[in-house]
Amino acid sequence: GSHDSFSYWVDEKSPVGPDQATAIKRLARISLVRKIMKKWSVTQNLTFKEQLEGGIRYFDLRVSSKPGEIGKETYFIHGLFGIKVWDGLKEMNSFLEQHPKEVIFLDFNHFYAMDDSHHHFLINRIRSAFESKLCCVECVEYVTLLYMWEKKHQVLIFYHHPLYQEYPFLWPGNKMPAPWANTTNVHKLLQFLETTLGERSRYGTFHVSQAILTPRVKTIARHLIRGLKNTLVHRNLPMILNWVKAQKPGVMGVNIITSDFVELVDFAATVIALNDLLLEEDESAT
Repeated sequence: GSHDSFSYWVDEKSPVGPDQATAIKRLARISLVRKIMKKWSVTQNLTFKEQLEGGIRYFDLRVSSKPGEIGKETYFIHGLFGIKVWDGLKEMNSFLEQHPKEVIFLDFNHFYAMDDSHHHFLINRIRSAFESKLCCVECVEYVTLLYMWEKKHQVLIFYHHPLYQEYPFLWPGNKMPAPWANTTNVHKLLQFLETTLGERSRYGTFHVSQAILTPRVKTIARHLIRGLKNTLVHRNLPMILNWVKAQKPGVMGVNIITSDFVELVDFAATVIALNDLLLEEDESAT
C-alpha cells in the first residue's frame, strides 16, 4: 500500500485545504509558503497508474470539497488540493479493465468540508466508476482471491463515515484499522508496528501497518526547504524495509503495509514476496 496515495500531484496555486489550521491558511496566502507546503505534502512520486503497475494494491485516500466552489465535486487533499477524485477513480478502473484478476483496496479515511450531499455525490461517483467490480460487505475471512474472481469483483471500498450503512458496497472503516505511530523516530516507529501487530484482531478485520514517519512542526521548521523525502524518508527507508523483510503474513502477522515514496526502494516487491511464506506453509502442511 501507499500512504497519501494521491499526493504525487498537489496544486500549489489553489487555496490551502480545509484540513489545515487557520494560521497555516493565513500564512499560505504567500506563494512561497505554498511551495514549501508542497515539499511536505507530497508523499508519493508515482501516479495511480504507475503505483498499480509497480504492485501497489491498497490506496490511502483523503477527500475534500473546495469551499466556495459551486457543485459537489470532491478532490483528493493533503494540505493542498490534488486531482479530482473522479479522475483518479477512472484511472484505476482503466487498469482493472486491462487486468481482470487484480484486486484493489480503496480506503476513504478522511473527509473535509463535506456534508451528506457531497458524500452521496462521491459515493455515486464510486459506483459509476466501478459498477459490478465492487465487492459488497462480507465476512473478511471469506474474501479470498478465488471468491473475488468467481464473482468478478475487483474493488473493496472502505468508507469512514456513517453513510456507509446505506450502501451495501461500502465497507465500514473499522474493518480497516490503521494505527498511526505519529513519530519522527524510526526506532519508535518499528516498536509501535511490532506492538500493534501483537494487538491486532485475530478475525474479522484487515490490518494496515503504517510504516511511515510523521514530521513535527519543529521538523518542518528546521528543514523547511529540504522537504519530507530528503529529511525523513531517504535516510530511514532502508531500516523500515529491513523490518518488512523480517515479517510473516497471516493471522497475527502483517496484512497490508504502507509507505511513503514507494518507488525509492523495492518496497512493493518486498511486501509481495512475503506471500511466498504462506505458500511454503501450505506445502509443508500437505
